[in-house]
Amino acid sequence: MFRPLAATTLAATLLFGGVACSHTARGVVQDTKENATAVKGGLETVDVKTAILADKSIDAGAIDVDTYADKKIVVLRGSVPTEAQKARAGQIAKENAEGYTIDNRLAVVPR
Repeated sequence: MFRPLAATTLAATLLFGGVACSHTARGVVQDTKENATAVKGGLETVDVKTAILADKSIDAGAIDVDTYADKKIVVLRGSVPTEAQKARAGQIAKENAEGYTIDNRLAVVPR
């Protein structure tokens, strides 16, 4: 009597353990994809912000750059003193975040 019960218990353990492992493996793959997307988004943010800061025709002190890699969007927020600086910041973002849509929400606030 003990042997059939032990065999059934072992079979159930292996079955449920195998299912749990496959879910765990899928979870690891999904987490890895999400982390890679976050890293890619972070790199785009750094590339765009660095390029905007390097352009001396833009007063970039009040510009924030956010990247949503899962949606392939770069958002510029904050303010600049002229419409020309807003346009230039958008152009730089487009040049440095290839394949991303640029949402230029910069406000023009003369100083």
